[in-house]
Amino acid sequence: MTMLMGAMWPQLGSVIGSVMFAYAIFQQYFPPQLRRPIRKYTQKLFGFAYPYIQISFDEYSGNSDWRRKRSEVYVAIQSYLSTKSSTEAKRLKAQDVKDSNSLVLAMDDNEEVTDEFQGIQLWWTLTKSVPRQPSFSIYPQSDEKSHYKLTFHRRHRDIMGSYLDHVRKQGKAIAVSNRQRKLYINNPAENWRYYKATKWSHVVFEHPATFDTIAMEPKKKEEIVNDLIKFSKGKEYYAKVGKPWKRGYLLHGPPGTGKSTMIAAISNFMNYDVYDLELTTVKNNTELRKLLIETPNKAIIVIEDIDCSLDLTGQRKKKKDKDDEDKEDKEEKDPVRKMMDGEETKKVRLLCPGY
Repeated sequence: MTMLMGAMWPQLGSVIGSVMFAYAIFQQYFPPQLRRPIRKYTQKLFGFAYPYIQISFDEYSGNSDWRRKRSEVYVAIQSYLSTKSSTEAKRLKAQDVKDSNSLVLAMDDNEEVTDEFQGIQLWWTLTKSVPRQPSFSIYPQSDEKSHYKLTFHRRHRDIMGSYLDHVRKQGKAIAVSNRQRKLYINNPAENWRYYKATKWSHVVFEHPATFDTIAMEPKKKEEIVNDLIKFSKGKEYYAKVGKPWKRGYLLHGPPGTGKSTMIAAISNFMNYDVYDLELTTVKNNTELRKLLIETPNKAIIVIEDIDCSLDLTGQRKKKKDKDDEDKEDKEEKDPVRKMMDGEETKKVRLLCPGY
């Protein structure tokens, strides 16, 4: 075997040298009018011999340096491949991802992992490229750019749409399950006008409560868990019947009966952040609407002492003219009631008012 390999190396070197010589002659002596069609048919011939297709996913999107941001698709692919990378890749790199509970293991540069979808095999590779021409920018930048490359057989082109949608959804779900939960509290409206001020401020929400540890009647606990599972899978149903995708729970009882623990258990089960809406700092309906708009599609909105707060946002100026008063009541309804009735919001929310 060693003698055979030793005899093949000179032949391989001779073939490579001949190819390089022919390419140099082609570049130097063939006019552009001939080079273009020759390249075209050469690529077609190569396509018949190599039946695989590649799709590249760049790490950053945006043409200019100052507008570049990390691609959400790239991040979703990275999360999706994290489990496969830890078991298949020989070279790994540990990354500290923002808001993550632990380090994320990703495959190193030029590593390859195999995936399977509906009985077909696909290959993912992480590569880096360096720009040929240096660009001037006043912003700090990295010369190297990372890309994920997906390779598959051309006969599987038709299912790539469903596969990439599967990768994106699974990647986002993995990222959500790994990230830290947060507890948000609304800021007073007078602070919104400051530079870089936000309507919500947050802290890390680390509560150990789960439905396995919470003290509750087993039958009632099972009923709530099944209801949450049904709710989480009901997007198509709610869209079909034309109703907002949301679920409401009314928690009541004296202090110390487990209302906050119940909310924490729901948060950990659904992987949702908690938004504690303090209505005493909300002056009018406009401020309340702005706060609700700032909440994400999937969140738990907690309204404490809602029985005392409904009058706060539902106050109306008395009109001497009864017709004007009736007209105002029809046009302007309490946003809290709208949110509970499903008229104010079309986002995915788990509403947990309690008193």
